Amino acid sequence: MSAPGTLRQTGDAAAGGNHKPGTGGPRGRQLRRRDPLTWARRGGLSSVVFALPLLVIFGVFSWWPIVRSVIMSFQKTNLVGTPKWVGWHNFQYVLTDPDLPTAIRNTLYFALLALVIGFPVPLVTAVLISSVRRRKGLYSALAYLPVVVPPVVAVLLWKFFYDGSSDGVFNTILRWVGLGPYTWLSSPSLAMPSLVVEATWAAAGGTVIIYLAALISVPDELYDAAEVDGAGIWRKVWHVSMPQLRGVLLITFILQIIGTVQVFLEPYLFTGGGPANATLTILLMIYNYGFGSSLGGNYGAATALSVMLAAFLAILSLVYFKLTSRWSK
Repeated sequence: MSAPGTLRQTGDAAAGGNHKPGTGGPRGRQLRRRDPLTWARRGGLSSVVFALPLLVIFGVFSWWPIVRSVIMSFQKTNLVGTPKWVGWHNFQYVLTDPDLPTAIRNTLYFALLALVIGFPVPLVTAVLISSVRRRKGLYSALAYLPVVVPPVVAVLLWKFFYDGSSDGVFNTILRWVGLGPYTWLSSPSLAMPSLVVEATWAAAGGTVIIYLAALISVPDELYDAAEVDGAGIWRKVWHVSMPQLRGVLLITFILQIIGTVQVFLEPYLFTGGGPANATLTILLMIYNYGFGSSLGGNYGAATALSVMLAAFLAILSLVYFKLTSRWSK
């Protein structure tokens, strides 16, 4: 006895010859003739009704602020008076700001230091945790613990550690080996590396968990085969773990670039952009444009710089994924 699906396919073939559904046969013409009433009766309307509240909420809280920001970037407004359309004036104002090159340079410096210091640390930590035989859960929890600490609390804690006096925590430890004292946050050369170290400590735990989850998916047979060939732990990491983590590494790399370029909390709470603008970043400039004046900020300039930063990150992401599309496979 033929199955119902076979009978249905035979009937379609007999009625429409060699036509494929949707390509000109009777069934394709039937699909094209489906009227709105039939679509609604088959559940299309109910699906739209269920999805509409979510789409409205998503549009109001996600897309509308983006559209509003783009509009404000062409206006002069402090959110109090009537907005005045000024065209490209806000972009010209931002691009001619003498602090903009300093903010760009500091932001790129922070991103570079964060990649050099912060990118290998979670990877090495995840590999070490995955290689231990016992208490992996405890080590994973300890690695993730800094993420649980509220960011403001973490900054205040590290600000205490970075006390520039001889009695500061870090200066006391360095004095034991004959170094210091150092004025960590008051030194133009040490302020930015100090911020990077704290930011790495605060955010590395989430990436460690991602790498651990990816390492679990690596077949044990590959490690066993490498061990039979006499490979040590670091050869296993380089020849087994790293190729399997290639896609995850590429994603976390671009996410870290996007996150570090948008750094704001650490410069704002640690140094306020000082000393001598040594930690002034692009997002801190945006904040100063919008909220730096008690008489009402220049929100047009703030949104103009935000739009330029968003456009730069979007283009960077597109180029990055285009260049790495072959490597991720």
